[in-house]
Amino acid sequence: MKGEPAARNTIVSFNIGKCAGNIVTCIDSSIPLSSAEEPSRTIQPPDLRQVTILTKAEWLRIQDELNRVNKDKESMREAASQREALHLQSKEVVKLWSNTIAGQRQKNLEAKKIREQIEEEKRKLTDIEEAKYQEQKRKEAIEKAKTQLYYQTDRVKGLHRALMLTEVLKEREAQIELKQRIKSASKDVDKEFMHISKTREDEALRREQEKAHQKKLERQAVAENLKKQIKENELARQRQKTENKKDGEEIQRHQELYQWEQRMEERRQAEQKRNLMQGHLEHLTNRDLIRAADAQKHAAEEEQRKLYLSAKQKMMKLRKDKEMEIFREAQMHRERIMNKLTVTQQEQTVSEEQRLAKAVAERDAKQAQQQREEEEKRSAMLKSITAHREFMRKEKEQRDKVAQQNMRDTLQAKREADRIFSEKQQLKTQRIREDERKLQEFNATQMAAKIARHQQLRREEHEFEAKNTDLVATEENQFQQYAQHIIDAAAEAQRNVFPLCKAAREGIGGGLGPVCSGVRPSYLVQDCSGAQMPNYVSGATENIKKLNEAVDIQEAKRRLGFM
Repeated sequence: MKGEPAARNTIVSFNIGKCAGNIVTCIDSSIPLSSAEEPSRTIQPPDLRQVTILTKAEWLRIQDELNRVNKDKESMREAASQREALHLQSKEVVKLWSNTIAGQRQKNLEAKKIREQIEEEKRKLTDIEEAKYQEQKRKEAIEKAKTQLYYQTDRVKGLHRALMLTEVLKEREAQIELKQRIKSASKDVDKEFMHISKTREDEALRREQEKAHQKKLERQAVAENLKKQIKENELARQRQKTENKKDGEEIQRHQELYQWEQRMEERRQAEQKRNLMQGHLEHLTNRDLIRAADAQKHAAEEEQRKLYLSAKQKMMKLRKDKEMEIFREAQMHRERIMNKLTVTQQEQTVSEEQRLAKAVAERDAKQAQQQREEEEKRSAMLKSITAHREFMRKEKEQRDKVAQQNMRDTLQAKREADRIFSEKQQLKTQRIREDERKLQEFNATQMAAKIARHQQLRREEHEFEAKNTDLVATEENQFQQYAQHIIDAAAEAQRNVFPLCKAAREGIGGGLGPVCSGVRPSYLVQDCSGAQMPNYVSGATENIKKLNEAVDIQEAKRRLGFM
């Protein structure tokens, strides 16, 4: 530009992002020279004069080259993904066809599923029937267990023991009668014995013949069943053979279809390999072209790098010249400062004596000034002591007034506290009375609840006793019915029913005491044996009872020594 000093024009190449692109910038920098009188020079930053702007397409091309984007690979990848999608779509379409192996397999699976569902329904019905049968068996087992448990009770076992005793007594009577008959018929024993032996042999022979005939009939029935099972097994084998033959033909047909599909798959794979080989050759050709383009691009970058290095060397040379110039200016400035310091030191040497004399005079004046200041301080101290005493007296009077006021305030606060305390005591007394009233109400409520609970317990005890009494009566009635049935059966069979009647007496328990509330208790002797007292009823016991039983209670008291 006109009116400006000469300027240095420098071409600089800047690297943008990973050496993405080279933007050539022309920088016109003007550095004005300073005059000889200035101590230092200022360096102004360069002004941007011209910037080359790239288009968007060029910028994208540079970015693609930097990121090594291979558009051919991307297109091949997209084509492969499209082929895979079409292949999956064709599989989905073929999957629904019924005349393929997969379709027939699907039909077979569906038929198998239907057969399994039908079998499952049959199994469910069988399980329901089995559950009903098992329920019936469980009910029968429960009834049997209840009966067995009832038979295991002490009273029933005692009744059964009595029944056994009646049978033993009957057998004993029969043995005695047999013994008497043998004694009375001792003359005809041999004949009778021979007759009896012959009769027994004939009966045994007849039984053996019947058993042999029965076994023969059973063997014939078993043989017929075996023949029928053999025929059924033969028919089943024939049916199985026919089904196996059909399955073999079906498997053979499926095998032929599978081999045909395998051949088609091999042809398709061979075609695919040829396509892949052709694509690989094309890829190699494209790679050679790309490498040639990369070589050209690297050559261009190497040329640009050389230009950049030359420009950088020029800039470094200019920077070194500028630093040398700044160093020379600093050296000249340092020499000027040294000259000024030499002149100043000479002037200080000349004025040193003058300063000493002036310092002595100033010291004398300072001592006189200090004496005056001490006198003034002493008088000021006396004045301050007097003022302090007066201040302290006034402060004491003020403190006394404040103390009296505090005492009055404290007395007033105490009175107020006493009033508040009395009010709190009244409130506390009222609250205590209220708590006592609530406690009395709570105690009354608890007492009523306790009485109600006690009454409820007594009612429950009465109900339990009534239920227990009913249960005892029911069990007693059931036992008496069962015992009466056994006694009647024994009487019809002409057995001795006395042990049964003794075992079937009223009252639960095996004691010998009187019945009390449906229970027959046991009374034990007071010694180490722990034996049960007998229930003897005789004239002697009645007489002893009359002697020891008190008819008049007053007479009994006098006899025992009570007044």
